[in-house]
Amino acid sequence: MFDFLEGYDLLGAFWVTVKLTVYSALGSLIWGTLLAGMRVGPVPLMRGFSTAYVNIVRNIPLTVTIVFASLGLFQTLQVTLGGGDDFDVVNFRLSVLALVLYTAAFVCEALRSGINTVPAGQAEAARALGLSFTQVLRLIILPQAFRSVVNPLANVLIALTKNTTVAAAIGVVEAAYLMKDMIEAEAQLMLISAIFAFGFICLTLPTGLLLGWVSRKVAVKR
Repeated sequence: MFDFLEGYDLLGAFWVTVKLTVYSALGSLIWGTLLAGMRVGPVPLMRGFSTAYVNIVRNIPLTVTIVFASLGLFQTLQVTLGGGDDFDVVNFRLSVLALVLYTAAFVCEALRSGINTVPAGQAEAARALGLSFTQVLRLIILPQAFRSVVNPLANVLIALTKNTTVAAAIGVVEAAYLMKDMIEAEAQLMLISAIFAFGFICLTLPTGLLLGWVSRKVAVKR
C-alpha cells in the first residue's frame, strides 16, 4: 500500500518543517516580547509603532508576506540574508524572516494580555523602590506574564507549525511542497492527504499536551 512512498524524502520534508517552526518560534518570541514591551511602555512613539505594526501585520495574509520576502527582498533588493547564491538557503531564511515578522504580532498580543493580568500595584511598588521601567518589566512584569500565557503561546506555536506550509509558495521543500508533488505524480490522493495530516498531528498534538502541562505547573496563584 505504501510502496509509492519510495523515492520521496518524507522525513526530510517534515524535518524542514520542524526547522522552520523552531527558528521562527524563537525569532517570534524575541521580537514579539520587544513589541509587547513597547506597547505598554511610557514612550508614545514606541507605543504608536508597536500598535501600528501589530494591527497592520495581523491583517496582511501570510502568503503575501512570504511572497513579498522572495520577490521584494530577494529578487528586487538582492537581500540574501547570508545565503549567497544558494536559492534554497535564501528562500528558507526569507521564509523564517516572514514567519517571524507575522507571528510576532500574535505573540505580542498574547503577552500583552498576560501583562494586563499583573496587578498594577506591583509595578507601582517596584517604581517606588527606584527601579526603572525596563527593570520593572524584566524583573516583575514579564516573568508573571509569561507564566499566565503559556496556553495562548502554545496556540500561537501550533498555528505557526501549520503556517509553515505557506513557505511552499516560494519553493521551500517542506511537507506541503512534497505533498503537492506527490499528489501530482501519484494516484493516491486520499492516502497521501492522510499521511501528511497524520504527520502534522504528530507535530502539533504533543506540543499542545506538553505546553498544557507546563501551563498547569507554572500558573500564577492569585
